[in-house]
Amino acid sequence: MAIRGSRSTALERVKHHLARGRLKRVAKEVYAAVPPGVVPEEFSPDRYLVAAVARPDGILSHHAALELLGVAHSDWNECTVLCQTRRTPIALGGVQVRFLVHPAALRRSGEERIGTRQTQRMGRAVVHTGPERALVEGFSHPDLVGGLDELVESAAGFGVLDLALTERILEAFGQRSLWACVGWFLERYQERFFVPEKYLHRLELERPRSAQYVPRGYRGGDFHRRWNLVLPESLSEGWEGT
Repeated sequence: MAIRGSRSTALERVKHHLARGRLKRVAKEVYAAVPPGVVPEEFSPDRYLVAAVARPDGILSHHAALELLGVAHSDWNECTVLCQTRRTPIALGGVQVRFLVHPAALRRSGEERIGTRQTQRMGRAVVHTGPERALVEGFSHPDLVGGLDELVESAAGFGVLDLALTERILEAFGQRSLWACVGWFLERYQERFFVPEKYLHRLELERPRSAQYVPRGYRGGDFHRRWNLVLPESLSEGWEGT
């Protein structure tokens, strides 16, 4: 709106359209265009576009990434964005757009963009984590993907996984428990993702030296000896890999 005028002129135009119900304020300096015939108070703008505009440097992640990849099995009331610095969450009806800093390991190595891709959303490019990174980060923070059951069920729907990229992401995170979790997942879906046994052996070499409970702090569950993991019993249903 400021193409032919000053910032103050643009703000006056924004106020004009706000007063007439053509725009809706979403957050500081973020406005959404209200579709014709829709009451502004009842309009909830697209969460992914709001996230992309609020933080142009952001990367949609965790459950939001599963949604954009078309594999999420349930609705989730959080839309997570990874960026350089935190900012106040944005409430969109029953959904919260939450801004988190990039994982420390990726910041240290400058690998914040590893395993990301772009998706066109209503004419705008939205950056989000791809299948490989969504899988790794899901095991790192199950609470941000709706839990392990949601993660495993959703990730099983990926059409393909780049195993070399998956290994690079695991190296970037540098956590033994993540090597084991991904190894457990790929062993379970070995045929679906065409995983060679030698690749599983490579992951197995990086497993934790002692048994790890996943999620962290969880107690009980099944012990998976090959990976030194104790996982919720629900994940063992219909599988003989314990």
